[in-house]
Amino acid sequence: MIDPSDMELAAMASCLAPLGEYVGSIGMQRPLADYSKDEVLMLIDVVVTAYQEHMLVEHERMAEKDRAFLEERLARQGKSASTGVPF
Repeated sequence: MIDPSDMELAAMASCLAPLGEYVGSIGMQRPLADYSKDEVLMLIDVVVTAYQEHMLVEHERMAEKDRAFLEERLARQGKSASTGVPF
């Protein structure tokens, strides 16, 4: 990933615990070359799932923040329209 954003860096960091749990469950002392195909695919699944879950939660949080801002703005606009005073 070239020049990751702060959100992407946080998503990457959120993968560490699930990755560690998975690697610990199959044997942390084993070299990656000794992993079976299914173990490697599960490792990829663990990391990608954790990354995507973090990004989804963060995007939902940002969308809620934007929604609250717009609702507040519309509410103020409605009050201003009734009084004839802009914002």
